[in-house]
Order: sequence, then C-alpha cells, then structure tokens
Amino acid sequence: MAQVSIVTSQAGAVIGHDDAMRFLFVGDSMTIGRAGDFTWRYRMWQHLEAFPGLAYEIVGPRSTLYDADADAPLSHTYADPAFPPAARRHLSGWGEGWLHMAPVIADAVREAEADVLLVSLGLIDLGFYTDAEQTAANARAFITAARTANPRLRMVLLPVIPNIRAETDAPFAASCDRFNELLAKAVADLDTPSSPVLLASRPPGYDIHTDTYDGTHPGPTGEHLLAAAFADAMHQAWGLGGPYAGQPELVGTPVTVKG
Repeated sequence: MAQVSIVTSQAGAVIGHDDAMRFLFVGDSMTIGRAGDFTWRYRMWQHLEAFPGLAYEIVGPRSTLYDADADAPLSHTYADPAFPPAARRHLSGWGEGWLHMAPVIADAVREAEADVLLVSLGLIDLGFYTDAEQTAANARAFITAARTANPRLRMVLLPVIPNIRAETDAPFAASCDRFNELLAKAVADLDTPSSPVLLASRPPGYDIHTDTYDGTHPGPTGEHLLAAAFADAMHQAWGLGGPYAGQPELVGTPVTVKG
C-alpha cells in the first residue's frame, strides 16, 4: 500500500487501457445509502445507460448498503432489485470520510483499474473527526495517493453540503464553508492536464428539508440532484455523455423519515 500522510485530529475521449472507462464512486453515508434506498449511484448508472455509445464500467471493492439494524454494510436490498450487481460496486461507507479513504484509495484504484473517481466526502470528517484544515489536507493526500495508482486518473469532487446540524451549530456551519473554500483551492492547485480534477457545483435548489429523509441523507429527489451534479460537471468540462435528464420523483414533497 502506498504511504500517505494523514492528518488525524481529453474531452469525451476513452480514458483507460481498453474500450471502457471505469467509474469508481467514493463516499460516505450519502453515497453508500441504507437498506431500501435507490442511492444516487443508481441514478448515475441510469444516466450512463442513456448513452449507448458510451463504453463504461462501474468498479469498486464493495457493493452493499448500510443495514441500520445490524449497524453494518450488509444489505443488498436496493429499492430497485433490477439494479445490476456489477453496477452496484463502489468504495463508500457509513461514517467514513477523507480520513478513512485516503489510506486505501491507491489500492482501490489499482485493483479496480479505475479511470474516473466520483467523490462525495467531508461532512462526516467535519462533524466528528477533523477540522477544515485537517480535512482539506486529507483530501490533498487522497488525490496524491490515487494518482500513484493511475497517473492519468480523472476526479470529480463534490463540495460538502451542510446538513441540518449547520442550522443550529454556527461553528460547524462555518467549518463546512471554510472546508469548501479549501477544497476549491486544492482543486485549483492539483488540477493538471494529464490528471484533471473537477469541483462539481452544489446542486441548485438542493433543500435538506425536502431532498433528504433526515436532514442529511438524500431521498429520491436528492439522489437525482447529486447524480446531476456529477453528470453535468463531466459533460460541461469533458463532453462526456450529456446533461443530466433524470426526473426527480416527488419534487417539493417532504420525504418520509426512516426510523
């Protein structure tokens, strides 16, 4: 495994060595999802499937959802049982952040032969593990480590979307804002022609009261909006695929809280 220093307190072209670009989803609880979710990964798979000429594969060492009863990633109960097993693959975990993914990303990229990383991390770091500066340092370590496995790797990073805690915890809200500033700087510093890094935009109109089921985790509308953020960034910057055309269900309708 590559050694990583961790802080603890060409557009539309085929990317890879064969005819299919390999996408690896990297994330926390918002990405792994829990039993009964569609997940935004599913929405992205649907988006990729809409372009028959786009040769792709979804890769990664994991495929399960988080099982709340077992408090472990043991569930295979996706909302759509027709979601193909091969398309369920990912590298995400409930309670895992940049802190956890930076030491393992090089091996994951190497073993999966990943070409494109779609990354949504940071909220759990800021909430429980590291401050904004330390979290940003771990994001930089992640990017550096991933490139040791594939020097031509492409990455799309989603900024942190503050959750419901930020509405009553001003220091936490400020930490989220500060991290997003530092993440934008990291992307500007580390983006290269041979290994481009994109900073996706926060989904326009994303509302934690209607697009999540608990103020943090995306419901059906939130899943579409997250997938759209990644899809539109890749289309606008690299000409990959097309604009996101998925239709969010229940737009403007509060999502039932799970429990």
